[in-house]
Amino acid sequence: MLSDTTSQSQLTQRLVIRAPGSLQGRLPAFLAAAFLVSVPVFIQAPLVRLQPWVSLALSLVWLFSGLYMLRDRRLALWGDIAVGFTWTWLAGSIYWGWFRAEPLIHLPVEALGLPFVAVLLFYPRFRTGSFFYLGSLLGTALTDAYFYWVDLIPYWREVMTVDPDLAGGVLHAALLQIENPVAMVRAMLLLGLLIILGTLPMASSRTCWWAFSGAVLSTILVDALFLLAAVLA
Repeated sequence: MLSDTTSQSQLTQRLVIRAPGSLQGRLPAFLAAAFLVSVPVFIQAPLVRLQPWVSLALSLVWLFSGLYMLRDRRLALWGDIAVGFTWTWLAGSIYWGWFRAEPLIHLPVEALGLPFVAVLLFYPRFRTGSFFYLGSLLGTALTDAYFYWVDLIPYWREVMTVDPDLAGGVLHAALLQIENPVAMVRAMLLLGLLIILGTLPMASSRTCWWAFSGAVLSTILVDALFLLAAVLA
């Protein structure tokens, strides 16, 4: 009898942990989304310059790893997010590997995963990863919008084509371009928009929205780190 009671208690705990709307599901989704936006980009950036085809091939590794984990209920959340991350990694590999000097097509290339996500959104098991991708894409769109808003696009092209030894000078020139009250006010406006779009979905009890929030909010961290790198260059 005691054994049956213990077994039922353990089963209840497992169900609570796996419940899509529980904090145990939402918080890991948020943290995983934040990690996958902010950390792999610093691994992919040098990889695509040296071995773009390797980076592109890794997209399949992410995809099949995600599909494999989805077969196990205990790993379903991670599999879902891994599939969503596949589209960001794929787009990043294509753009930064072959088209990085063309800022005008950056967002269209980053949006290559949209057709896949549009279909996968109809399947609950892929929803959290799809929302992660959408949050990441939104963060990218707002960052690109700032580059256009303060006329940094010419510096983007130049830093991607100039000799690496001269890139520091281009980055310093870009910093001078935004060291004025107008550019700073615009940066604050977009920062405020990112914070609002990243925090409001966290009012939901659905795991997918927390993954969306993690992806959006971590964009702020990535932008800050790239800004710091430009200052130190």
